[in-house]
Amino acid sequence: MTGPPIVVHRPLARGGRRVTVLGQDIGVVRSDRDLVEFLRQTGIEETDAEAMVGGGSPEIEWLGAPAHEYGTS
Repeated sequence: MTGPPIVVHRPLARGGRRVTVLGQDIGVVRSDRDLVEFLRQTGIEETDAEAMVGGGSPEIEWLGAPAHEYGTS
């Protein structure tokens, strides 16, 4: 696999962003809190997930819009 294992895709027209982990679609998130919860559900410890989302981790690639922007709700 090339690139970061977690990809937050461009915002959807209806709001939110699709997320893939190791190429597997894990759903649509509408906030950093949603993203942390989804990562926790994949087995990442909550404190690690919070640090990854909040700290500009190289493990997360944000496509099509700046990090932490989720479009309209």
